[in-house]
Amino acid sequence: MEDCKATVFVASPEMEKFLCDRLLDKTQTISERFRALFSLRNLKGSGPRDALILATRDPSNLLAHEAAFALGQMQDIDAIPALEGVLNDLSLHPIVRHEAAEALGAIGVERNITTLEHSLVQDPAQEVRETCELALKRIEQLKDTIHDQELSPMEKSPFMSVDPAVPAASCSSVENLRGILLDEGKGMYERYAALFALRNHGGDEAVMAIVDSLGAQSALLRHEVAYVLGQLQSKVASAALSDVLKNLNEHPMVRHEAAEALGSIADEQCVALLEKFTMDPEPIVSQSCEVALSMLEFERLGKSFEYLHMQAPQVQ
Repeated sequence: MEDCKATVFVASPEMEKFLCDRLLDKTQTISERFRALFSLRNLKGSGPRDALILATRDPSNLLAHEAAFALGQMQDIDAIPALEGVLNDLSLHPIVRHEAAEALGAIGVERNITTLEHSLVQDPAQEVRETCELALKRIEQLKDTIHDQELSPMEKSPFMSVDPAVPAASCSSVENLRGILLDEGKGMYERYAALFALRNHGGDEAVMAIVDSLGAQSALLRHEVAYVLGQLQSKVASAALSDVLKNLNEHPMVRHEAAEALGSIADEQCVALLEKFTMDPEPIVSQSCEVALSMLEFERLGKSFEYLHMQAPQVQ
């Protein structure tokens, strides 16, 4: 998962068609298709939405899950039927179903409750069931908020992402938040809330508290921890994230997030490790490393990885 920019761009019909075609063109490299995906999520309308919906069924589980994530970050209620279909399709990889459930929680409307409750009981994958639990709790917390496709004040993140849990109270100490995050007896939503509060707190002490939770029993929580460490871009976390990526017994969704986080940190050791694991036998991991390295190369050249940052005006 990459952070979704809280910016809306306009694009010509020709550019929009180019991006949709590029996203769905299986002859393109995974990095080029991700460039199109990251650009399309900055657009509104049926064209970008429909292309992302089609991408949720792509043979690349990495691309499919990122498309579902983007639909959630866009908070487009017209994407709900397609996301419900993805969540209910047990032939799809759990990482894709998980992201569809998270997207339904991010959109946050009450009509999503029935679908999420069904998968909470019926889905065979623990990470999907836990995601449904989180999404249902998020909708419960937000159900009294008026949704009009814009983020409400309680949903806004300093990292420009629609988080799967509202951060815990900012007055909580790092020590207290760490205790909640590491407590296996706490509910998943409460632990997520502590995680995002620690992220927003920042600083090495908070980062190390987050790093400590990479040993959590839940693969879903471990993957979110790696994602958050990528948002923080702290070199303090690089050794722990490297260990996650190297661990072939770890869940692919966790290793994938560790790879992306290492790409965000981007020191010499991180880059070398990403280059090595572009050959990983798990496509979710190898493709994550490939995309991370491509993003770093664009950054090194002083260019944006996303097409629209270079080719479309920002709407104020």
